[in-house]
Amino acid sequence: MSSFIATMMLFAKSLLGALAVLIIALLAGSRHFYIAGLVPLFPTFALIAHALVGQERGPEALRETALFGLYALLPYAAYLLAVYLLAPRLGLTHTLLAATLLWVAAAALLLVLWTRLHGA
Repeated sequence: MSSFIATMMLFAKSLLGALAVLIIALLAGSRHFYIAGLVPLFPTFALIAHALVGQERGPEALRETALFGLYALLPYAAYLLAVYLLAPRLGLTHTLLAATLLWVAAAALLLVLWTRLHGA
């Protein structure tokens, strides 16, 4: 039974991902194209992560996970700033590649600093 539930959860997550992509595609072609940038920020995966951490590790671990999530906004902000600044100067592929590499570097720095400060 547990295997069936796990399979159904995976299927549900896949459907949510497909729905998000469909909504983003529809919004990108509309006059409200900018809302497509909000859809990926719906906390689908955060809800799953928080439910699992809260259930398995308790409220203090959930609080720490939420705090780390707040800090995790910094690499995303770096990515968005890079896209904003590079879009008029570079082509789409180079802009997104450079912004993604910046996100990876910022996320790696965040992980190094977090583990040093929190002893994880």
